[in-house]
Amino acid sequence: MSRRMGFTLIELMIVVAIVAILAAIAIPSYQDQVRKSRRADALRVLGEIRMAQERWRADNPSYGTLAQVGNPGAASAYYSYTVTGNTATAYTITATAVSGKGQDNDKQAGTSCTPLTINQAGAKTPAACWTQ
Repeated sequence: MSRRMGFTLIELMIVVAIVAILAAIAIPSYQDQVRKSRRADALRVLGEIRMAQERWRADNPSYGTLAQVGNPGAASAYYSYTVTGNTATAYTITATAVSGKGQDNDKQAGTSCTPLTINQAGAKTPAACWTQ
C-alpha cells in the first residue's frame, strides 16, 4: 500500500478561511496605527512651527507667516499646514489632512482628528487627538 502525501481540498480551504479571518481583524488595526503615527508626525511639525513662531517673535514686532518662520512640514504628503491670525499677540497653526490619502479618516475616541490646531497660548483642538 502506498500512502499519498499532500493536502486535501478541505484542509486547504480551512487554512484559507483562517487566514482571511486573521486578515479581516489585522488590516483595520494596522491602518489605524498608521494613521495614528502620521498624526503624531503632524503634531511634531505643529510643535516645530510653534517654536519657530516664538523665535520669530523674539526678533520681530509680530508673529510671522508660515513662509517667514519656515515650514518644516512642507514635504508632508498627508497634511497641509497654515498659520492664520498672526498678529503681535496671537496666531493659530492648523494641520489639515490631505484629502484622498487616508488620513482624513483619522479618528480618536470618536472625534475626527482633522484639522488639528494649536495657538500661541497652547490651546489644542480637538483635545482628544493630542493624546496618544
